[in-house]
Amino acid sequence: MSDGTRVMWMRGGTSKGGYFLADDLPSDRSLRDELLLRIMGSPDPRQIDGLGGADPLTSKVAVVRPSKRDGVDVDYLFLQVFPDRPVVSDSQNCGNILAGVGPFAIERGMVSAQDGETQVTVFMENTGQIAVLRVQTPSNTVTYGGLARIDGVPGTAAPVQIEFRDTAGSSCGALLPSGRVVDVIDGIEATLIDNGMPCVVMRAADFGLSGQETPEELEANSALRERLEAIRLQTGPLMNLGDVSAKSVPKMVLLSPALHGGAIQTRSFIPHRSHKAIGVLGAVSVASACLTPGAVGNDLATLPHGNPKPLSIEHPTGEMTVIGHLDGNQLVRAEVLRTARKLLDGFAF
Repeated sequence: MSDGTRVMWMRGGTSKGGYFLADDLPSDRSLRDELLLRIMGSPDPRQIDGLGGADPLTSKVAVVRPSKRDGVDVDYLFLQVFPDRPVVSDSQNCGNILAGVGPFAIERGMVSAQDGETQVTVFMENTGQIAVLRVQTPSNTVTYGGLARIDGVPGTAAPVQIEFRDTAGSSCGALLPSGRVVDVIDGIEATLIDNGMPCVVMRAADFGLSGQETPEELEANSALRERLEAIRLQTGPLMNLGDVSAKSVPKMVLLSPALHGGAIQTRSFIPHRSHKAIGVLGAVSVASACLTPGAVGNDLATLPHGNPKPLSIEHPTGEMTVIGHLDGNQLVRAEVLRTARKLLDGFAF
């Protein structure tokens, strides 16, 4: 500890945290977690004695190693370090921190940079999925400056396109796990879909909502929350998830026509709190529904012409762009636009 631990601090998407080589951390999990808690300054709501930003979105960790898997460059483990509790969790993935894994892998010499753009194939250890990142590398050097903009981050930066591979049915066994494009549950039409994140997609209007309500208004609507939970519990067996009463999936998503020139407007629950935005993989599943003929959302979405199709998924604090690649009417892969920036490269103590 006196010699410090090598780390690169990066903003990935709308999150921020420390990126470590696996070999630079203790192999013993308890020792690793103890070290990360100390580096972040947890447990303390201000994280005053560490590098964490006193918020779950800025208290994150990526652990990266060269991969031994065929066709994969690096393995990525995401860890959430709780600011106010001595907890380091690997129970979820993070598509935002993922955006920095590609640049980090190139900067650390695990992937050779190409002139112009470099592809980095990543195995996400938390969920067993593959993602392919396209990193801007003019003159064989990672660049962080550019014109791409994402809501939640001031200014612009170089784009990082993330393609999620083999995510259809990653949790439920199929893109449409019930075998139907639309199910009717408690009188509500719903599309049960899993393209990286199990989601129950419904129309806001079917609940008497405009779809423009704030997260605070939705959370205060106890009747709505009870109705959504009743539907969610019934979708568990239909989505091959079993009893979901104690699970964080599926996510519940209410759709309405876009307000700001995008493809669709969303209000999502994760699953009991109303999301201030929408998760990366949740946005991919929503975009997949919008691109699926007959699905809930397909009838509400404003879809751009051409192929691939960039879909702006609107949410309470902005939008997230998902790029859908189609073969005829079938979605064959999806990409999300993120950005990343290196903030610090050195040693943490």
